[in-house]
Amino acid sequence: MAITVQPARAPRRVRGLGYDPDQACAHLAAADPVLGEIIQRTGTCVLRPPPGHSLFDALLRSIVYQQLSGKAADTILSRVVGLYAPAPTPDPAALLATADAVLRSAGLSGNKTAAIKDLARRALAGTIPTLAQARELRDDELVERLTVVRGVGRWTVEMLLIFRLGRPDVLPVDDLGVRKGFQRAYGMRRLPAAVTITRRAERWRPYRSVASWYLWREAERR
Repeated sequence: MAITVQPARAPRRVRGLGYDPDQACAHLAAADPVLGEIIQRTGTCVLRPPPGHSLFDALLRSIVYQQLSGKAADTILSRVVGLYAPAPTPDPAALLATADAVLRSAGLSGNKTAAIKDLARRALAGTIPTLAQARELRDDELVERLTVVRGVGRWTVEMLLIFRLGRPDVLPVDDLGVRKGFQRAYGMRRLPAAVTITRRAERWRPYRSVASWYLWREAERR
């Protein structure tokens, strides 16, 4: 009796992602039954990096949004961007030439004003890569280059890697949502330590970004 071998399905190309989300979900479900249940319950992973936004612009937005509610940050960002109308967003040279008092009048704190000025200086110096350059750099290289900016920590860069660059294997172990989702998924009484998540996540490679996305969804589930 002849056995018919089905050809392997070609990876599905999704704009902005460096991986096939369907293959990622299949791998995760097979590697970790607990995560598989979350995937089945949640449905398709809709993680899709938005078009546009340079790394400079993405980091500028991240700094503005730090420690603020979404509505408050939206208002301040709109005011900052409005300072440079009709340009859709400030460029590093224009931002660096703006007086601190003007940026403060838009609602930025002193620390955030200093942070975006440092970001602008480093962008002009070539420390901040373009999107094309960033695609050629490893995750750890980007973390090293971008965390030299005042106000930009590892978590900020990890979010950029996942949501802007579509990297497949980023694990933000210190993210509260990831920790809460892990706690709920695995029935833990307390929030897990980073080492606990890291050990479990070995089986999720090379799709820890997608696993993190599902843990965020689990943390939000009512």
